Amino acid sequence: MSTKAKTCHTNHLNIELARNKVFHFLNKKPHTLPHFTSSSPNLLISLKSNKFNLTANNFTSNHQSPSITTSQLPISTQKARFKKTLDQCQYINNHFSTPAMAKPSTGLRTLCFQKKRLLLLLLAMVSISTAVAFIIRAVYDSSCDRQRFDSTLGNNRIQKTLTPKETLSTQIGATSPLSFMKSKLVLLVSHELSLSGGPLLLMELAFLLRGVGAEVCWVTNQKPSGTDEVIYNLENKMLDRGVQVFSAKGQEAINTALKADLVILNTAVAGKWLDAVLNKNVPRVLPKVLWWIHEMRGHYFKLDYVKHLPYVAGSMIDSHVTAEYWENRTQERLKIKMPKTYVVHLGNSKELMDVAEDNVAKRVLREHVRESLGVRNDDILFAAINSVSRGKGQDLFLRSFYESLQLIQEKKLQVPSIHAVIVGSDMSVQTKFETELRDFVAQKKIQHRVHFVNKTLTVAPYLAAIDVLVQNSQGRGECFGRITIEAMAFQLPVLGTSAGGTAEIVVNGSTGFLHPAGKEGVSPLATNIVKLATHVEKRLTMGKRGYERVKQMFLERHMAERIAVVLKDVLHTANSRH
Repeated sequence: MSTKAKTCHTNHLNIELARNKVFHFLNKKPHTLPHFTSSSPNLLISLKSNKFNLTANNFTSNHQSPSITTSQLPISTQKARFKKTLDQCQYINNHFSTPAMAKPSTGLRTLCFQKKRLLLLLLAMVSISTAVAFIIRAVYDSSCDRQRFDSTLGNNRIQKTLTPKETLSTQIGATSPLSFMKSKLVLLVSHELSLSGGPLLLMELAFLLRGVGAEVCWVTNQKPSGTDEVIYNLENKMLDRGVQVFSAKGQEAINTALKADLVILNTAVAGKWLDAVLNKNVPRVLPKVLWWIHEMRGHYFKLDYVKHLPYVAGSMIDSHVTAEYWENRTQERLKIKMPKTYVVHLGNSKELMDVAEDNVAKRVLREHVRESLGVRNDDILFAAINSVSRGKGQDLFLRSFYESLQLIQEKKLQVPSIHAVIVGSDMSVQTKFETELRDFVAQKKIQHRVHFVNKTLTVAPYLAAIDVLVQNSQGRGECFGRITIEAMAFQLPVLGTSAGGTAEIVVNGSTGFLHPAGKEGVSPLATNIVKLATHVEKRLTMGKRGYERVKQMFLERHMAERIAVVLKDVLHTANSRH
């Protein structure tokens, strides 16, 4: 049997299994979700592997009957909808799987009812089974036929098992502005490996570079002595994508730094790795170092961290205000000069945009997350999605939220119930600051209005579930604040502090409202919360304008183009110094 024939045969064998899983999804109790086993991930018909390209059928909230019957739709639409249902089932299982068991009922009346219900259900399943089997078989048959005539077209229609390098190359390909990095050796040095913005952003750059055929190596300078589940998972994710992971202090890291075409230090703190590991080799490596800086806090301005900054090939900073701050601060406090500095605004990953632009998927995610939080679909959710710390301003946000509740009550405004969500807690290690937050909520008796969610790598479900993002970073604000553009991609208005990079993203009065940082911003933020709670049209209009701004400026390809300009220039500088 030929390889193509075997593939088609396997696809037909998988039809029955896939159909059974979908029936399991359709007939579960309301608000419970399917559980796909890890042993059969390839049952899904997916356009792209490892992507959030998810959509779902137009099922009502109890997942039992579609708003439009399948028989009323063209066959092409039926095929597409079934494929979308499978993709959605897999995504939701991966992130929210909460299998439930129905308790058996007792009593004669209940037993009779159950028998009748079972009979009706069986009849429904038989009729639906025939339609679904036909749809899946048609999809697979046509896919197999297309593979016989055009293998490249087939690759775009059906999930194919690819090596990490092949997968990335298929997704990014030679059209990437970073294609000139093919075969280049790049060493990425991160000060830590966590779910915070800096390391995740560097990982994304690693995947972009792998996608164009660069050889990418990674070292993490600071690691805990014991096993860390987050680090373990993130390192395995990189290994799966073809990124080599080395010990920060090992000889392999030193050899790679000496051989590399480019070394990227991520965050100001990563500079400590140079002296600690490279020692006498530091002067040989500095001419090919690009220093990527994301911080705006004063305690990072120490010579121990940045004494080598004037001698590197260049620095890359996420916003103009941060670049100006570093330029002035290094001269005034440290008496050193910044190297050539490039400002690179970030962009949303394609994975996130795939979710943000899928209205059906967003609705399904919205319903499930809201159910898990215990809020209704009509309630208005204001969320802060950051690591929980004083610098992120969750305490001041909760004060503003409480004040907004008082304003609504005093003015007797007719608005839906409003809720505050804090995404970014650490339930395993509850800090003193988070304890203060919870104590405030308990003291004000607003436990039913405030919800704490553990930190997560996957923010898309929460962006789909909320109505407004609150970016309340304090002090000098965020260097950029990527969650802001992610929220705008989901057509959410943003209430942000007029500090740091947020002011370069949010257009005040158009895509959201800005308020002062610090205590003086508490009342203005409360007023803005009430504005968006009471004016639905304003909320929706701001969200749409934010989305348009993202499409114009803050996509992955925009970021890749900006980074490509920097890398070309830095490579040229490095080569000219040798």
